[in-house]
Amino acid sequence: MPRPHGGKLIDRDYTHKLGRVSEKDLSEMPRKVMKNESLYDVVNIAQGVYSPLEGFMNQEDYLNVLYQKRLVNDLPWTIPIVLSASKDEVSDLKGEDEIVLVDEQGKTIAIMHMDASYRFDKKEMAERVFGTLDKEHVGVARVFDMDDFLIGGKVDLVRLPDWSYSNYHLTPLETRTLFRDKGWRTIVGFQTRNIPHLGHEYLQKTALTFVDGIFINPVIGRKKKGDFEDGLILKSYDVLIKNYYVKERVVLAILRTEMRYAGPREAIFHAIIRKNFGCTHFIVGRDHAGLGKYYPPYSAQEIFSEFPDLGITPLFFTSFFYCNRCNGIMNEKTCPHDKRYRIEFSGTKLRDMISRKQTLPRELIRPEVADVVIRWSKPFVEVSE
Repeated sequence: MPRPHGGKLIDRDYTHKLGRVSEKDLSEMPRKVMKNESLYDVVNIAQGVYSPLEGFMNQEDYLNVLYQKRLVNDLPWTIPIVLSASKDEVSDLKGEDEIVLVDEQGKTIAIMHMDASYRFDKKEMAERVFGTLDKEHVGVARVFDMDDFLIGGKVDLVRLPDWSYSNYHLTPLETRTLFRDKGWRTIVGFQTRNIPHLGHEYLQKTALTFVDGIFINPVIGRKKKGDFEDGLILKSYDVLIKNYYVKERVVLAILRTEMRYAGPREAIFHAIIRKNFGCTHFIVGRDHAGLGKYYPPYSAQEIFSEFPDLGITPLFFTSFFYCNRCNGIMNEKTCPHDKRYRIEFSGTKLRDMISRKQTLPRELIRPEVADVVIRWSKPFVEVSE
């Protein structure tokens, strides 16, 4: 099992160590209301998912990530983990070094030890992270919706937010302990924001052939309109694992974060996260974390050549399809037949068929999974979050 990114698993989770923090004790401290996507970052920082980060980035790390894809200490890192604030908030916080971070219901979640505030260029962030200034790109649009300043500093988690699917949540400390108890020395991580089709299953089991276990780690959190709904993703995987996987060889747990759709940069970020969970390998398919036509099909694989010191082994896969002549799942390296014999494993095609309430073919998706999908009342995110 690899060491955490940076060598140490960060633990700033005080929810079990200090108990509930008294709101009365914090009443004199300035407060900042946080949306869920920023709270995801707070929890991930505190529980070591984002090791070695201990808080939101200062300006030096932020700029280094934008231009070098590394932290100031030269450790690979590709996505800025930042917290925006308005001019008025920054003005009110001057001279303060501790801020109470609260959810939208006013409950205290964390304490931030602020050590930096700085203005940032939204165009610079969008272009460096997403490679485009097109506001049709959901990630770019979110950048331009941010406040004008960023604040940095370490965070202490004092209360977990009241979120759904907590029974699927495991911290890196818990996954590492679980993998060790199972006797797994090599673990492959799989990132997904989709329900599983046969192409996903084939890819996962091909990778599993070479390691001790697989860690299926769906993203639960803010997504774009038309993506699959979180509960459906989890229920689909529950059914698939129950019927088609060796139970002793698979662990299913969620990654609670927002999809950024940053393509190559997000692929590296996702690999680092799975390294912190204890994975030795990470599956990178075609167009990982992509969106539309913004990134070349295999750019998310090619970027790994820039990071020989990443500390986790990527497993690259081309697209799979079902070939009616071969009577099985193939790819371009293994199938000699014309494209007219192929049924492509396409998330877009699958979503379209579901929207039209068409029968989902067995060559595309397991019948047990199809049954779950058919019965699900609202399978898709209806509004970009």
